[in-house]
Amino acid sequence: MNVKRNTSVIFIVSAVFALAAGCTERHYERSPSINQYMPPSVPVSLEGAAEKPEQANTAAADKDLTLDACIRIAQAQNPLLQASREGLAAANYAVQGAKSGYYPHVNLAADYRRFQSHAFLPGGLGGAAGPQTSVIGPTNDYSGGLSAQWLLFDSGRRRAQLASAKANANASKYELETVEQDITLMVQQAYYSLLSAYEALKIARENQTRAQDHLSLAQQRKDVGVAVEADVLRMRVEVAERRLSVVRAENLVRIGKGNLNTAMGLPPELELEIVDALPRIIPPETVDLNESFKSAMMQRSELKAALHRITGSQSDVAAAKSDFGPVLRAIGSYGLRDSEFWPHDKDWSAGIGVELPLFTGFERSSQLNRLRRELAREEALIRRLIITIRQEIWTSYSHFTEAFEEMKASQTLVKDARESMRLARERYQVGKSTATDLLDSQTALSRAESVLVEAQWNYHIAKAAFERSKGFAYNSDSAAAGD
Repeated sequence: MNVKRNTSVIFIVSAVFALAAGCTERHYERSPSINQYMPPSVPVSLEGAAEKPEQANTAAADKDLTLDACIRIAQAQNPLLQASREGLAAANYAVQGAKSGYYPHVNLAADYRRFQSHAFLPGGLGGAAGPQTSVIGPTNDYSGGLSAQWLLFDSGRRRAQLASAKANANASKYELETVEQDITLMVQQAYYSLLSAYEALKIARENQTRAQDHLSLAQQRKDVGVAVEADVLRMRVEVAERRLSVVRAENLVRIGKGNLNTAMGLPPELELEIVDALPRIIPPETVDLNESFKSAMMQRSELKAALHRITGSQSDVAAAKSDFGPVLRAIGSYGLRDSEFWPHDKDWSAGIGVELPLFTGFERSSQLNRLRRELAREEALIRRLIITIRQEIWTSYSHFTEAFEEMKASQTLVKDARESMRLARERYQVGKSTATDLLDSQTALSRAESVLVEAQWNYHIAKAAFERSKGFAYNSDSAAAGD
């Protein structure tokens, strides 16, 4: 009676705890709050970012950033890279999980049941002297102990699964490299774009200064009676337009800073300043295009990842083939079993089991055919990827060449426009040209300078994209400043 009472109490308490646990909301059942993923709400600066990029969003003083520092900050802060690193870590844990199949599995179990069953035994139970009955129970059944199982042979399935997990981990590693190179290119684009915005702002202010000088010149000529009021009014309009250009250029600088912060994985409103320096100019004719094709085939991390995905698919096919073979396991258990709450009778077993599936409704053959088609798909995709990479190199080299020629032509254009501006001002000052001639030369110079700024930015972006197409990461040594 005490045993039954204790058992009832245990199960009532267990039921209460189970009900409470079932009614309690788990953390994964609650919708996450957006606040836990928000960047710092107060704009901060980048002191120490060049040396410790992990502290880029918590520092407290201003510092000019080089392109190297911006790339290091992006590699530490950009959420895309963090997501890729977590994916690689998950793939490595999958390798560890695949290795678990080579170890024995041990379980600890405890059970209780109350049962009544019919025993199909000749003459009943208990022999001639005992009660003649064919019913067992009702009775309590308490058991507890250890059980173990060790897979000895599985026709190569564990080996194939482990090889597939390793291949997927290697593919994840090279996919991480791809993301790193993409982030690097994104930072380069944002960095050069911000430099271009600074240069455009500088030119806009120079044009404003020139317009103000021309206004003063027109006013002086009007004061001495050699110019009309219309010239002064036209110059004032030009000054107002140049002031508006400065406002627009300042806005482009603000947007450029936000874009660079975003590329680095930082809040766009964070205050920063960059070093005003551009890498050296490299003529496209110094590049061997055939060597670029070869280096891309060896360096592009996308190709390396694709090769490992093919290896993983081949391993999956091998694992599917192993399902047609036998499986050999060693099994054993040891414990106690009794009709009382604390069992005393020993209960153990040991043996070896062999399993060979004969018919599974064509599931194994269907799975094998599916995996073979997926392998063929991966092989077709890598052939397509090779063609795409070669086309990417060809296109980026063409843009690189075009940008270089455009930049050289723009430099000549600016030089000639400045000389034309100087001559027009001198002629207007001595009364040998009109205000229209002066304004036309000023407009031509402003347009030429804008074209040069855009051409320089296009060149550096095209060069960075060409290096990325070859599979090379940014190298500060090869990108030293200078012309």
